[in-house]
Amino acid sequence: MEQFAASERKACELAHIARSSFRYRASTAKDDALREKLTQLAHEKPRYGYRRLAILLRREGQVVNHKRVFRVYRAAGLSVKRKKRKRLMRIGQPTFTASRHNQQWAIDFVHDRMANRRTIRVLSVVDTFTREWLALEVDTCLPSRRVTRGGFGLSVSP
Repeated sequence: MEQFAASERKACELAHIARSSFRYRASTAKDDALREKLTQLAHEKPRYGYRRLAILLRREGQVVNHKRVFRVYRAAGLSVKRKKRKRLMRIGQPTFTASRHNQQWAIDFVHDRMANRRTIRVLSVVDTFTREWLALEVDTCLPSRRVTRGGFGLSVSP
């Protein structure tokens, strides 16, 4: 610019750079003190993130911007470690297969609605070995006492 007596605008245009980039001056403030304080607080409170640490810094009297705290926090590698989800490990048991009749039964509820909008419920009891229907109980209402009591005329023979 001095050698060719060109303006800043013309020089930046010829060099293909933005004038804001040409005028930019890096911050002279060092983040070392902030980094030390953040690491100290992060070791004291390992589950706190950068937002909570910024609040603690402000309570101590430091004037800090949350964006600056985030930048220094990430540069120091202080991100909060995420807890891995504990998964329930179930050990599979082999399925029981019946080898004779009346050894295992299966029950099922089915319900439907008739043309007059009344509901009917069907309780079916099936022998899993022979695939025979042992009982079919049909009614508009099957209370739990009636189901648990049985009373379907079933007899268990060993």
